[in-house]
Amino acid sequence: MNASLHRAGYVAIVGRPNVGKSTLLNHLVGEKISITSRKAQTTRHRITGILTRPAAQLVFVDTPGYQTRHRSAMNRLMNRAVKGVLHDVNAILWVIEGTRCTPEDEAVLKLLPDTIPVVLAINKVDRVADKATLLPFIQAMSEKRTFAAVVPVSATRGTQIDALVEALASQLPEGPPLYEADEITTLSERFLAAEIVREKLFRQLGEELPYAAAVEVEKFEDTPRLKRIDVRILVDKPGQKAIVIGKDGEKLKLIASDARRDMEKLFDTKVFLQIWITVRSGWADDEAALKRMGLGE
Repeated sequence: MNASLHRAGYVAIVGRPNVGKSTLLNHLVGEKISITSRKAQTTRHRITGILTRPAAQLVFVDTPGYQTRHRSAMNRLMNRAVKGVLHDVNAILWVIEGTRCTPEDEAVLKLLPDTIPVVLAINKVDRVADKATLLPFIQAMSEKRTFAAVVPVSATRGTQIDALVEALASQLPEGPPLYEADEITTLSERFLAAEIVREKLFRQLGEELPYAAAVEVEKFEDTPRLKRIDVRILVDKPGQKAIVIGKDGEKLKLIASDARRDMEKLFDTKVFLQIWITVRSGWADDEAALKRMGLGE
């Protein structure tokens, strides 16, 4: 491949919580590497996904949703992660939701450096009832900053994804691919296993379990026929442990079985999964413990 005809580089995906960044990343890459749920703030780490096309390779960094309301150590570390990545990329993909720009969106916009090209993705346009409002909204947003491109998309339906990729690729420097063509993420299987379990917690427990829950992988072993994975769920209070277990252990069984199926699909092998639950009060404000989990890195 002639390197002068090929582009490759890093793209940060930023936005306030719950605008669909992780869903968009998964659709771009074609695999579930970032967890999704209807609850805001599910992404706690920088999630890196790789999209390889014939003329370009885009390496996406999905940052946590920038948090302006809650000030725990966990949220401070996540906000630090957002700020830290913005100067280390070749382009920024700023994601907002529908035809509205909230004060939280404005807070994210103020973080974006003037020296990095920004592509604005207006996500969830499938939910915009009056499509005639899109053009005036795009014009209004374009007055806030000079964007490299503004692309209305639907991450769930895949609308305008190719146009978004083209707009981002045009902002990357010329050069050879940074990773092999079959790579889709730089994340370890161990990390992905923990994220899958955490997603099932959010999806199965709805509003019953607040964000005082974390997941640690204590053992990850490859054998010729399967992977043996031991996971510990950390909660803040004894009552939360009971919520995760559920009546007669049904909730925990459902979380484990759903997580095991997703792991087997992603890892393409059988998985033997064991999950334990531990009460560890104040973990979300223990910055040293959070860093050991990889939060804020």
